[in-house]
Amino acid sequence: MKRLPGILTIAGSDSGGGAGIQADLKTITMLGAYGASVVTALTAQNTCAVTGIHAPSPEFVARQMETVLKDISVDAAKTGMLFSAEIIEAVSGFLPGKAFPLVVDPVCVAQSGGKLLKPEAVEAMVRHVFPHADLLTPNIPEAELFASMQIENQEDIARAAEKLLAMGPGAVLIKGGHMESVTATDWFVEKGHKPIPLIQPRVETKNNHGTGCTLSAAIATGLGQGLEMAKAIRNAQRYLNLALRAGFDVGQGSGPPNHLAPMFKERAKKDTLERLDRAGRRLMSMSGFSSLVPEVRMNLALAVPFADDENDVAAFTGGIVSTRRGDVTIAGYPCFGASVHVAKGLVAARRVAPAVSAMINLRQDKDVVEALERAGVPVAWVDGEKCPPYVAVADGAWEEWAVYDAMQSYEAPEAVRAVCDRGGPGREPLVRLLAEDCADLMARLCALIDCSGSRNGC
Repeated sequence: MKRLPGILTIAGSDSGGGAGIQADLKTITMLGAYGASVVTALTAQNTCAVTGIHAPSPEFVARQMETVLKDISVDAAKTGMLFSAEIIEAVSGFLPGKAFPLVVDPVCVAQSGGKLLKPEAVEAMVRHVFPHADLLTPNIPEAELFASMQIENQEDIARAAEKLLAMGPGAVLIKGGHMESVTATDWFVEKGHKPIPLIQPRVETKNNHGTGCTLSAAIATGLGQGLEMAKAIRNAQRYLNLALRAGFDVGQGSGPPNHLAPMFKERAKKDTLERLDRAGRRLMSMSGFSSLVPEVRMNLALAVPFADDENDVAAFTGGIVSTRRGDVTIAGYPCFGASVHVAKGLVAARRVAPAVSAMINLRQDKDVVEALERAGVPVAWVDGEKCPPYVAVADGAWEEWAVYDAMQSYEAPEAVRAVCDRGGPGREPLVRLLAEDCADLMARLCALIDCSGSRNGC
């Protein structure tokens, strides 16, 4: 087997398993690299508090560094909790002339509030570690501490980044998770360049313990795999966002992101294809269903849990068609990425209503609209006149914009279960029916058929 990139984490141990060395090694492994570690401190902590810290001697930390670097090829490294000035100096002795990129996460305080960096260590970090960092990744409170200023807006971000860059790092990523905003924006700044906002959807969760560790470890892994800095950061952001969306309660306090989320998502793909295949067979035998098939090719899309884009959405390669005799035929087979139009519409719907995982496009006429009303389906209407000129009809761009805009404009966006489009030049009027799963979709289709003017029953 080809050698995996070696990623070294130099950080503290979290007995609760959510941050520090534990989070780093989970992240590194999940993203396809080999993790080695130098433990700078032992913490007694859980999801609620840090109840104790025990640091090894600086000499033993140096012994770990020396032993690892003598034998294991390191392609990138990161630092986390360094705790004391003495340990910082022990670690920094190995940084001059290093042959690998270094990500420095200047950890000061745990999510639970426990202090992880001694006050006298702040100056040591700036003097001994910052000059060797290829990337510095402070959150807002840490950036305020090291830059000796308050950060309240974008202009403050730029000034703080300038101050931090003057301390020696090659680039700075100021993490904006602590700022009040609809999205989570991190600011990437390189010397001589303006700050670049890197935006991700904000995830409302209490399980955010170890997010900084996870992000910096993911960035280091990307750098060790040969990615450019900006690409490594974007990939790390997506990984963390997925892990946050897939988080679950571990204890009574702030739990960690779910570091195994990509594996669980990949495992779900086989089951998703099988459920889509069964749903297709059910549609072919559903009485009255052919009356809902539009002139354009219909398709049914089904998303895996925590779907990010159209590649996480399965559909039928040839779509669903109705013959002149009213027979419904499934053309092709279930496959991920099979229908970019329906898939992008479904992903857009999930940004507003995360519980939704299925979408099917139906004929839209007076009879179908009235059936939606009788069935009590919350309907959002697309206002085509609001569409920006840069949105093309091709490649699913229209579906992505139309579904998201219509649902966002509805009084209760998460409740929407049908998006109606009146059509336009080159576009047939359609209903995009949404459901939480295949069983929910079948029930909604049966209700529509039952409530339609033909009264065929299901």
